[in-house]
Amino acid sequence: MEEKDLEKQQMFRHSMSHILAKAIKSLWKDAHLAIGPAIDNGFYYDIDMEHAITPEDFDKIEDKMREIINNNEDFKRVEISKSEALEKFSNEPYKIELINDLPENELITMYYTGDDFYDLCRGPHVENTKFLRGFSYKINRVSGAYWRGNEKNKMLQRIYVYGFLDKADLKECLRLEEEAKARDHRKLGKELEIFMFNDVVGKGLPIWLPKGFILRKTLIDYITDKELALGYKHVATPSLANVNLYKISGHWDHYKDSMFPSMKLDEEEYVLRPMNCPHHMMIFKNSIHSYRDLPLRLAEIANDFRFEISGSLCGIERTRAFTQNDSHIFCRPDQIKDEIKGVMNLILDVYKDFGFKKYKVRLSLRDKNNTEKYFGNDDLWEKSEQALRDILKQSGVEYYEEEGEAAFYGPKIDVQVESAIGHDITLSTIQLDYQLPERFELEYINELGERARPIVIHRAILGSLDRFIAFIIEETKGLFPTWLAPVQVKVITVNEKNNEYAQTITNKLLDLNLRVEQDLDNESVGKKIRLAVMQKVPYILIIGDKEMADNTISVRKRGSQETVNMTIDNFTNEILNNISTKSLNL
Repeated sequence: MEEKDLEKQQMFRHSMSHILAKAIKSLWKDAHLAIGPAIDNGFYYDIDMEHAITPEDFDKIEDKMREIINNNEDFKRVEISKSEALEKFSNEPYKIELINDLPENELITMYYTGDDFYDLCRGPHVENTKFLRGFSYKINRVSGAYWRGNEKNKMLQRIYVYGFLDKADLKECLRLEEEAKARDHRKLGKELEIFMFNDVVGKGLPIWLPKGFILRKTLIDYITDKELALGYKHVATPSLANVNLYKISGHWDHYKDSMFPSMKLDEEEYVLRPMNCPHHMMIFKNSIHSYRDLPLRLAEIANDFRFEISGSLCGIERTRAFTQNDSHIFCRPDQIKDEIKGVMNLILDVYKDFGFKKYKVRLSLRDKNNTEKYFGNDDLWEKSEQALRDILKQSGVEYYEEEGEAAFYGPKIDVQVESAIGHDITLSTIQLDYQLPERFELEYINELGERARPIVIHRAILGSLDRFIAFIIEETKGLFPTWLAPVQVKVITVNEKNNEYAQTITNKLLDLNLRVEQDLDNESVGKKIRLAVMQKVPYILIIGDKEMADNTISVRKRGSQETVNMTIDNFTNEILNNISTKSLNL
């Protein structure tokens, strides 16, 4: 869509948000309006009222919106002073708060929709509601939203509406919505018994069930083996630390609101760690290092904790307790380019194994208009930003820049992967840091025998294991490749007479370190197969009288209705090859 068409679509969406607000006010007189912006796929409006809107109300609201549109009502712009606005919106507490935040002499605009409804707004809008008749829209959902995103404020009802100029775009959006529901990791994670949550344990604190543990362990072993082969040294550090550690690092001043409250013990103050870099800085500081010792690549599979607001929690994608595949590379200035290149190669190697093909590289910079969010001096920021820019240019990697996405202590390279439903997700990051070595006064002895400051490269390949698993669940719909599947083989029997032979087959597979489950219950074969299919097991082995007599097995691959008879040796050769090559197909 061309830029002028995008602008038109956003104007139509903005106009429709006023139609939505007027419809709500017409249906529920006690409703108070907050804000109603246009967004990427439509618009929403935040409402405060007694009635809790449910899907049963959607048709009624849409009918009222259609009625307003068909009335051919004008959108009329009116300029008013701050005092006039306060009087005009005296019965709308949220509008009053917004108006009070405006400068005293600022000109304020409002828009009428017809003669009986007006809203605080900059515009622009269509001239008349008749122009909205061909606009395609559908209410999506209602969710809770804190006023101004602050959990200390009241929870409002946010009504999301899809809206497009082209009916085909709405149809595609609804298709993707249904696809997203089918892929939702929260739904699949529960069905596949990977993880659970319990409010008695605590919100945002995932509990990994046996199959989830296997999934995590497989990923941990996978990435750890790759890192060890590349010369990374793995460490283990505690999940909490003295508050002073984070005061030195700067996290206490810049990140405290996202950390759990501190705990006072024996006259000392401790806090659960939100990240691992301060611990790794202290490991480096613990020894004297020569320039010959660098680069030093420290890696850890670390448990971290962040107090995310309850409204932002989302399954295992966003939690309060999570595990990071983290590393910090301590290097000399002349090693930066090669080390970052090595990290990029590792990222691409991992993405090949998982079949990720749609991804972009983003250079994330600080917001130059809001520098108080970051620490450190301008010279170091400009130096580190330019260093990453030069490395990306020299490597020939296509990338784009975006301000405001840097970490608070340094710029970073983010790899943005496009998900199966079109979402842009950051999976891997590389951060160049001149700041923490200064704050921790890290040193090494250079080739002249002088003390020098190392540079630190923070990098995460899988990032948060929890978020990575959520992504993989949604990418595959739970159809994990064999090497990753928590259960790789399901052995089922036709009748009880086959149980002993089935156990012999199972034992052979277990001896090869394959992950196997049995279903020897006294149920029909059809029911057992359906259950294994629902569990998305890659290989189902069916053992009956014929298989016993022939010393064979019948193999049914996931996604196939066909059953193939083969020897156990042929099967094990096939599945072991599938696993060793990390094949994405059966």
